[in-house]
Amino acid sequence: MKRTLYLLHRWLGVVLCLFMAMWFFSGVVMMYVGYPKLTQAERLAALPALDGGRCCASLQQWLRAAGHNGAPTALRLTSVAGRPLALLNYGKADVVALDGASGRRVDSVDAAAALAAARAFMPGVPAAYQDLVAEDAFSHSRNLDGQRPLHRVQMGDAESTRLYVSARTGEVVRDASVNERGWNWVGSWLHWLYPLRGGIVERFWNDIVVYTALAATALSLLGMLVGLWRWRFSGRFRSGSRSPYRAPWMRWHHLLGLVFGTLVVTFIFSGLMSMNPFKVLDSGAPKVAQRHDWDAAHFTLPAGQALQLLADSGFEVRELEWRVVDGAGYYLAADGQGRTRLLAAGAGPALPFKAFGIAAMRALGGAMLAPHQVTQASVLGEYDNYYYGRVAHTMTGGQKRLPVLRLKFDDPHATWLYIDPASGAVVKQVDAHQRVGRWLFSLLHSWDWTPLLASRPWWDLWMIAISVGGMLISVSGIVIGWRRLRMRMPR
Repeated sequence: MKRTLYLLHRWLGVVLCLFMAMWFFSGVVMMYVGYPKLTQAERLAALPALDGGRCCASLQQWLRAAGHNGAPTALRLTSVAGRPLALLNYGKADVVALDGASGRRVDSVDAAAALAAARAFMPGVPAAYQDLVAEDAFSHSRNLDGQRPLHRVQMGDAESTRLYVSARTGEVVRDASVNERGWNWVGSWLHWLYPLRGGIVERFWNDIVVYTALAATALSLLGMLVGLWRWRFSGRFRSGSRSPYRAPWMRWHHLLGLVFGTLVVTFIFSGLMSMNPFKVLDSGAPKVAQRHDWDAAHFTLPAGQALQLLADSGFEVRELEWRVVDGAGYYLAADGQGRTRLLAAGAGPALPFKAFGIAAMRALGGAMLAPHQVTQASVLGEYDNYYYGRVAHTMTGGQKRLPVLRLKFDDPHATWLYIDPASGAVVKQVDAHQRVGRWLFSLLHSWDWTPLLASRPWWDLWMIAISVGGMLISVSGIVIGWRRLRMRMPR
């Protein structure tokens, strides 16, 4: 039995140590350079103020032009190339773009329009059109599916920024500097096995990642077991060492495995958990309803008047969103710094306000999982273990708004809801399965434990130490495996 496990560890290592070395190295890169994305702060800062005098067609005109029978799941007014643009979402990848002033449908965006959008996004910067792509190495994200295909425009700024402009809406949806593009070839692109994205293997990518990580987890566990079996806890070998290996690479592989083995196991296993293999972290809990029967009748105040009221209050609107909260319509406005204001969209006079009352949000949230009851309600002025921010370039990066109302329920899934009073939206829903997944993935993989994140550079030193230890184990395994293979090759 032991010999079988020794052999299994040996030959799994020959194949998988390359992957593991790559994961540890690319993980360090990802600590400082993330996969390219356009953050909400970057996007809002680049938009001009919406002018109520130049906008807008009526909501009924927009809905007719969209050509859908049902109501949209979301509606947002933004700008492209200095002109108002209405975006109506009817599903994750079904976005309808309309000229905000005329109500005319935008069916496609050509190269000239993409160039105009890029120049407006980065005014005064030379722009050169490149091409139209469905997807490339820096635009694999599934949240771009409703925007494809994408125009690529190369900007002549100091960062050599590449902008991705949606051919469906004309929005700039991604930016990637030369620094991001260069480091991502040895960062996220490698770490997430993106070389296997696209082409005939695209539909197998998820399975490849899952089973590779599963095999690597088994390899790491076997290595820990074999390392402990081979270590002499009482007495020593003839060499005077407690390790039986005399060859330097074998000896270092054994010793490093004993020191870093547990952390290597948790790192690889947590990477596996990030893929939610075989849906083990899904509880089947339903998502709470957040639309509250969106209907045009909730918005009797025209958007142009809403923009003028907000401007008169001293708030410069860059984007406007239509929201229904507790059966009533509201406009949610955002400025260039990400600050927001709410404005009632129904009949009668209205004044902008910053946030809904906590009592109203408590009553609204408490009814979302009826007949189940709220067991605890808390207003969080600081992040907790499940609602927290990370630096912008990380996978879950970005600051989250505070304060937020947290509601805990007595339903079978032990659901927690986080409700933002500044928008009336449920910004996070976690059940018992997802809370376990947070520790199995986020803590063990990136150590995003709030006290440690607040104690940089200790977080950096800890993560780098884990990664260097894992990389040394993997590299020594590669050398040992290569020598073993050479021995078996025919001369």
